Amino acid sequence: MTGIDHSDHSEISDADLSALQKALRESRKIVVFSGAGISTQSGIPDFRGPRGIWSKMKPIEFADFVADEAVRQESWQRKFENHSVLEQAEPNKAHIAIVRLLEAGQVLAVITQNVDNLHQKSGIPAEKIIELHGNASYATCLSCTRRYELEELEKQFTELGSILPCTDCQGIIKTATISFGQSMPEDAMRRARQATLEADLFLVLGTSLAVYPAAGFPEVAKLNGSRLVIVNQEPTPLDGISDLSINGEVGAVMSAATRYLNC
Repeated sequence: MTGIDHSDHSEISDADLSALQKALRESRKIVVFSGAGISTQSGIPDFRGPRGIWSKMKPIEFADFVADEAVRQESWQRKFENHSVLEQAEPNKAHIAIVRLLEAGQVLAVITQNVDNLHQKSGIPAEKIIELHGNASYATCLSCTRRYELEELEKQFTELGSILPCTDCQGIIKTATISFGQSMPEDAMRRARQATLEADLFLVLGTSLAVYPAAGFPEVAKLNGSRLVIVNQEPTPLDGISDLSINGEVGAVMSAATRYLNC
């Protein structure tokens, strides 16, 4: 793993650093719950912030995507205009810190609200990652679930100005993300709940905990007896029930905590 510079420690007080390290050191079944705040340092804008994606364009509802061909093509146009940002993004200190904990044998699962594929890029095995909102690095057929790679779809869109129906079943092809109004993935939700109930430390990283049902998992963990630690740039609604809440840049905080643990 790459080292850190001393400026990392400035993001966290000695007392909070000691408390965070103690929580990490005493845990053997850590469930990491990550949000957009761990990916902004990789150059990926968040959705809800003042300069977030949705401040510039209205999100497309799932029902509208399914019902209207013109809406589908607008959605694909947006996707291909912004695809390079996700494609070129690389894991940052926050992702590397999670890998350190994984390599120490302490991570049970990584539950993520992110769709950017950066946990996979950082080296976390796919079976450890539970994606609540899907993955933006590929597409699937909504009917038969056949996978489509974005490179071939972008070529088709450039040539035809549209994305054709699925070659297997004529179903609608959509990026493998969960849109507004679309049902949450049952298997991912089931796996996330099971991991949450097994956790001895539920570690929230970079999320405002404002989106339900995903934001309910930290509450479930705490009620089930797990220690709850929250690291986020801004306060969250669940800080009051947490065992430790730290406001700071997530990558710097976690880099300092895991580096000095000698994980």
